[in-house]
Amino acid sequence: MSKVKLTVVESKCRCGYCKKGDNYIVDDLCPPICHELWNCMYPLVYALLNGADLDYGEIRFPQFDVKCPDGGRVWVHGERIEK
Repeated sequence: MSKVKLTVVESKCRCGYCKKGDNYIVDDLCPPICHELWNCMYPLVYALLNGADLDYGEIRFPQFDVKCPDGGRVWVHGERIEK
């Protein structure tokens, strides 16, 4: 089964949940990040877990980049990994 690796690329998190360089492997549970950020990325994570490729510039690829809804204070890169 596929999993999704989340990597915090940049962080100015006011809540202290995310720090630059943090990595999380997601298979079925929410990682320990704030709910607002998780709500933004969950549809993308769900799609990757179920085999989708996403629009990534001019190509379709099994990865995404998402920024926190709080003014982009946290930037997370997600990518599908095969177990």
